[in-house]
Amino acid sequence: MKITCPTCKKKTDYDLENDFRPFCSNKCKLIDLGSWAAEEFSIPGSSIQGEDDEK
Repeated sequence: MKITCPTCKKKTDYDLENDFRPFCSNKCKLIDLGSWAAEEFSIPGSSIQGEDDEK
C-alpha cells in the first residue's frame, strides 16, 4: 500500500520492510521528532498541573 510521508509528502510503501513507516526515511522521521521536541506540534486539550508546576 502506498501512503504519503507526513514530512516531505513523497509517496512511500507502508509495509513491514519500511522501517521508518509512516515516513519515507530516517531523515523525515527525525525532522518530525525535532518538530515535536521544539514544541512546534501539540495535541489540543486542557493543561494538567503537575507537582513541578507553579500553583
